[in-house]
Amino acid sequence: MTEKRLEFGREGEAAAVRHLKKQGYRILETNYRSSAGEIDIIGEHNRSLVFIEVKTRAGLEKGHPAEALTAHKQRKIGQVAKQFLTQYRVADRPCRFDVVAITGDPENPKGWKIEVIQDAFRL
Repeated sequence: MTEKRLEFGREGEAAAVRHLKKQGYRILETNYRSSAGEIDIIGEHNRSLVFIEVKTRAGLEKGHPAEALTAHKQRKIGQVAKQFLTQYRVADRPCRFDVVAITGDPENPKGWKIEVIQDAFRL
């Protein structure tokens, strides 16, 4: 992956955090890592613990950003979420998986379209 694409992804995650906070999410962690992988953002919203994947794309030529979240990636996120729930002893909390899809010119963040897809998938 090129440095430019990595930077676009990092900036997208920062934009997602700002957007989620405006939507009433309380951000608990970013880039949570475990032996199973990583979750971009973990937060709370409407009494639920929310595991959030951020997907950024410059355009829709290759499809909507959320389409990049394959079944394999969903399972990996589920494994990481289980480890988080165990580590922090919060397995009894209601949980959901959201996706933040960001599209737009990497050079023009003010023009990005940010879409939050709540309860985007279930395991």
